[in-house]
Amino acid sequence: MISNLKQIIDKEITALQNIPLTNDYEKAVELITKQIHSKKGKLICSGMGKAGQIASNIATTFSSTGTPACFLHPSEAQHGDLGIICENDLMLLISNSGKTREITELVVLARKLFPDIKFIVITGNSESPLAKHADACLKTGNPKEVCPLGLTPTTSITAMTVIGDLLVVETMKKIGFTAADYAKRHHSGYLGDMARQQIQTKNNEYYI
Repeated sequence: MISNLKQIIDKEITALQNIPLTNDYEKAVELITKQIHSKKGKLICSGMGKAGQIASNIATTFSSTGTPACFLHPSEAQHGDLGIICENDLMLLISNSGKTREITELVVLARKLFPDIKFIVITGNSESPLAKHADACLKTGNPKEVCPLGLTPTTSITAMTVIGDLLVVETMKKIGFTAADYAKRHHSGYLGDMARQQIQTKNNEYYI
């Protein structure tokens, strides 16, 4: 079993190393900076199923690092939650196939509210309908799933998670996010304590 586990890890690592790195990452970070930090919108992340769980994680990570973000369930959006979208918001949509019905419908519905709304798309299919709507398309490289059936989202989900991390980290650099900024958003817990230990007031007291 140890040998099998190592092979799985190696396949996942190879998939990450083969994520296509294009100029669309720069476009995506510029969109995030412009819409959220200049125009005071928010980042709305969405996906269905496993991709939705990754979208939710990306949203919380962005929020904790200075970029207001939320998760919008694509099905609930069709039952009123679409109202969370405001004029200067930016949408981050995730679909491995780029054909997920609820997500492609979300694009149409969002544009009925705000025709000029922008989209960042994470997908394994750069020729998909969703990719064609993207202002910035971030490709996973469409890696083969490590699932023995080749069906269960596994490797593709790992790639999506890392792409989200790339966006978060580059955005933090772009906006100059500091340990003090982090501490303000993490009052409790180990991470909050660690952040406060990195900064001190002029009176040599830990930031609270």
